Amino acid sequence: MGEMTVAPQWETIELTFEGPQVDNQYVDVEAWIEFRNEEGTSLRRPAFWDGERTWRVRFASPTSGGRWYWQTHGLSPETGFLDAIPSENRRGLLRMSVGGRNVVWSDGTGFYPVVDTAWAIPFRATLEQVRIWARDRQAKGFTAALLMTVQPDMKAEGPESRTEVGGFARAFDDLPKGRLTQLRPEYFHYLDRLIETLLSHGIVPIYQPVFHGFGWKGLSVAGLAVPPEDYARYCRYLVARYGSRPALWLPGADASGWEPNVGPAGEEIHRWDDYGQPTGLHYNPWQSSDAHWTAEWCDFHLCQTGHGGDHRPERVAVMHHRSPIRGVANGEPTYEGMGDGKHGLGDWQAQEAWENLVAGGTFGTFYGAASLWQWKLEGETEWDGWASGPWDWRAALDLPGSRFPGLVRKALEGMEWVDMAVRLDVARANRCVAVEGKFALVYLPTGGSTHLKVWTTGLPYRIMDALTGDWLTEGTVPEGTAFMGPYLDFPQGRPLVVVVGHRSGGA
Repeated sequence: MGEMTVAPQWETIELTFEGPQVDNQYVDVEAWIEFRNEEGTSLRRPAFWDGERTWRVRFASPTSGGRWYWQTHGLSPETGFLDAIPSENRRGLLRMSVGGRNVVWSDGTGFYPVVDTAWAIPFRATLEQVRIWARDRQAKGFTAALLMTVQPDMKAEGPESRTEVGGFARAFDDLPKGRLTQLRPEYFHYLDRLIETLLSHGIVPIYQPVFHGFGWKGLSVAGLAVPPEDYARYCRYLVARYGSRPALWLPGADASGWEPNVGPAGEEIHRWDDYGQPTGLHYNPWQSSDAHWTAEWCDFHLCQTGHGGDHRPERVAVMHHRSPIRGVANGEPTYEGMGDGKHGLGDWQAQEAWENLVAGGTFGTFYGAASLWQWKLEGETEWDGWASGPWDWRAALDLPGSRFPGLVRKALEGMEWVDMAVRLDVARANRCVAVEGKFALVYLPTGGSTHLKVWTTGLPYRIMDALTGDWLTEGTVPEGTAFMGPYLDFPQGRPLVVVVGHRSGGA
């Protein structure tokens, strides 16, 4: 019987074991721990190799009391138990909402992803740099980050360094050959520290295993070459190492979603993540964005509209109305400063954020900055002008458009917005998302008036300046006629957001 350890609710504890004597611990061993409590609930956590013959399991108790008994599988037979105790973390992990459109915490509170496409953090950024980035993004209302968990280009070369021009850290020795069998534990030791920094600043990682599209430099991306068994094994490893803390999984990125290793990867995540944190796909601009739409493992879909500076809210509108319902968003609009510093500037990012929301991209709001996504260092010139701006990652961090995405979350904060859907009938001809009887958000690109549905009568409303996030006025929705409904009139010439409903939920 193993030594007793307490397990505070939703806080990760770690158990350590010794693996068998084999040639390749990462490839040759499949190990997990089964946890079972006194009520008969079973929860399985995969183990991960952490160097030499060391194996670890990370577990977060979903209960605040009782005892969890555990037993090893695939390792030397061991048993033990954990006493669950209360903790201050009552939100828990993440799951999809009942209606399937949004993410919620374990306690049912809504989680709205405001996402920065800081793709290269895991293999490029230093710990101090990530602290700078995380403080800035937290202050601006960001709640998540898209991450390439490894440098994905097979032909990329450079020093083993996070501070030298052209340098990057390596996660697998054989990735340049299109394989994932020679894992470097020290890479993930450092990544652990980066992830801890993100989470401590309220930033949830969106883990993308190996990119399928352009990659970091566009040099033969490995996602298209890695065999399904290698790719699925790595997905299981990520679930094992990072799945006991808040996470979103993204097994396919920047391609069609039908690549041979994507389906097996999604199924492997679903198989091993007993916490059921959301899993989805990200597409390149010329896809229909519907791969694996009906698969049980696929919860959300992120289209992409490219980097030419075009607003294309119809992309998310098409996805929003598909059946069955899935979470949808524009996961990659034009990055601010793409195209040698020319695209997506000024108020472009604000218009993009609000238009995607009210068109049906209700899963979250995504933002990108040229030169930040690849964590470009001063003096680096490896990227063509379409892919970067004339600055490094630190200057890109301060681009003014990054203040706009968080305004969407500010508008939703405290409202009962979970499973909001496009409602053409609630605000007459105006752009609107709503939850019947509880919540409505109307976007008025040039201000002006709106007629609301009768059910909004008597509900409180507030008016936000869509560019500054300032609350301008508030009131109560008046009575209207049976035909026209309540009528609200506001100044013209400035984009406004009307938020209707009582404040009690989360964002």
